[in-house]
Amino acid sequence: MTTPLLQQFAAAYCGAPPIPETLAARWNLDPAVIAGVTLAGAIYAAMTAPRLGGRWAVTPWRRTSFYAGWGLGALALISPLCALSVSLFSARVAQHMLLAAVVAPLLVLGMPGTWRYRSAAAAPITAAVFAIVLWIWHAPGPYAATFDSNVVYWTMHVTAFGAALALWAALFDRPAERLAGLVAAAALTSLQMGLLGAIMTFAGRPLYAPHLLTTLPWGLTPLADQQLGGVIMWIPASVIVVMAVVTALAVAMLRTQRGPSPAAVG
Repeated sequence: MTTPLLQQFAAAYCGAPPIPETLAARWNLDPAVIAGVTLAGAIYAAMTAPRLGGRWAVTPWRRTSFYAGWGLGALALISPLCALSVSLFSARVAQHMLLAAVVAPLLVLGMPGTWRYRSAAAAPITAAVFAIVLWIWHAPGPYAATFDSNVVYWTMHVTAFGAALALWAALFDRPAERLAGLVAAAALTSLQMGLLGAIMTFAGRPLYAPHLLTTLPWGLTPLADQQLGGVIMWIPASVIVVMAVVTALAVAMLRTQRGPSPAAVG
């Protein structure tokens, strides 16, 4: 007999929860996702190619950064990680952190300088928005709702990834000139991600109903899986944020010492 808990996986975007023996074949070949990823890469290529009359002047390292983020983003959505996130909460968190803490900054660094913010308040505001979105989608209720509806699932991805893009765009906006706002935004981001990860790690019981019956084939109890997800959010993601901000500050200070140049602006 099928329980209501298992029936919901018929509606889960990434399909039924896989087991280790079937995971390698569980690529997400959704035509809409593949078309969207391909179109995004094609638009960027056209807009940055001088021979095609591209309007965005970007340096080679920015172009490399964009394509690295674009490739990793495609893997996060199309690879078997999508299916694994149905079985394991920790895999879902890993997917979220890959998109928010690695893919998003790489894409932002790949864009021309005119795409970044010019408001001193942008970094703290976007950090607050990112925190709100992150906590909403990792609350047990909204999280479970993403398994019941494709619309909710993609709303989660669009809002979370959009908030991450906005955050990184603000963090990378001439940080040496807005040191106080940058430090405040980085501190808020690291602290709230660390706190959310700690709550997941030290909770005395499983909080996420969709994974109560899906973790055992992977050698994890639901609680151990949740704790692993908390650690993934708590430590590596916070370290990535701090390292990125320190790097951005160092680069900005070097630019300030050397004075403005076309290479620095692009």
